[in-house]
Amino acid sequence: MKHLAAYLLLGLGGNTSPSASDITEVLESVGIEADSDRLEKLLSELKGKDLQELIAQGSAKLASVPSGGSGGAPAAAGGASGAGAAPAEEKEEEKEEEKEESDEDMGFGLFD
Repeated sequence: MKHLAAYLLLGLGGNTSPSASDITEVLESVGIEADSDRLEKLLSELKGKDLQELIAQGSAKLASVPSGGSGGAPAAAGGASGAGAAPAEEKEEEKEEEKEESDEDMGFGLFD
């Protein structure tokens, strides 16, 4: 990823076909050592390709990837009213226990 990031930075800066030495220079400027094998592989895969087209193709692929979150909500809301009350009571008890524990050590932890 660091090699690709350097490649993209150089592309944004106007260098349409960054060389291995260009990318290495960018990485070394921030204290990162370039891996020559990965760098050469990246350059061979990107050789002759337009950066803007690759970004557009990648964005189209990412748009089709599900971004989650919809599967868990119905299960949480679908419980019976009696079953939903029990977890809330347990959480309140846990909070009370945590408060008691914090008072015992008077604000000082084991590793403070």
